[in-house]
Amino acid sequence: MSETNFIKFLGTAGARFAVTKQIRASGGVWFCMDGIDFMVDPGPGALVRALASKPKLDPSKLEAILLSHLHIDHTNDVNILIEAMTDGGFRRRGKLFAPRDALEQAVLPYARKYVSELHALEEGGAYNIAAGLRFQTPLKLQHGPETHGFVFRARHYTVAYIVDTLFFPELERAYRGDVLILNVVRLKASEKEQGEPTIKHLTLDDARTLISAIRPKTAILTHFGMTMIRAKPRELAAKLSHELGTEVIAASDGLRFELE
Repeated sequence: MSETNFIKFLGTAGARFAVTKQIRASGGVWFCMDGIDFMVDPGPGALVRALASKPKLDPSKLEAILLSHLHIDHTNDVNILIEAMTDGGFRRRGKLFAPRDALEQAVLPYARKYVSELHALEEGGAYNIAAGLRFQTPLKLQHGPETHGFVFRARHYTVAYIVDTLFFPELERAYRGDVLILNVVRLKASEKEQGEPTIKHLTLDDARTLISAIRPKTAILTHFGMTMIRAKPRELAAKLSHELGTEVIAASDGLRFELE
């Protein structure tokens, strides 16, 4: 088990009912790439899930926190994690990356002062988390509030993460990686939405299209709403693996995926 290259899913709930009823946990995703720890979208329970993890994840070792967009299931624990990352503000350190509206509305003014760097994400942006580890926000997503996905570039591999969004074809070119993480909230679109979608989340068919076009070494599905949970994500992922000839994994709460 690698101590320097892994992804830990602290929660796999997406959409309001799965989150508010805690049918699945909602703590977001912890990354360790080339020994550098950072968190993406620390939703409700992120701190508790990190400290309860086995082995325990230490938030004081985080180098950065990233928010993809303003919604509460992606930002709820950002302030307490900033406190944990900075030893309650006594050690000014770490970086915070977020869309401007999330920086202004989700992050409390006092907590902003605790981090060493604040960065407002922009479409086409390139950012450094630490020496040798960088990421890009190649294409703004279609979700409601300003929303960005991520392409993380370590020394020997790339991880692309498409968060909450409506499907559109340009995603296929913008988000390519050895590992592709997809927030798949919905099993399928309803008939009344055909041609004019109102719920801007990926469906299982969207995931199939993206995995087929991008051809990652491994695709990981996460952030499930109730229709996906009822349909048993692990079985759906196994069927996609067989159909596409690509390893497809359905994340579960606490799943640790080894990157090397």
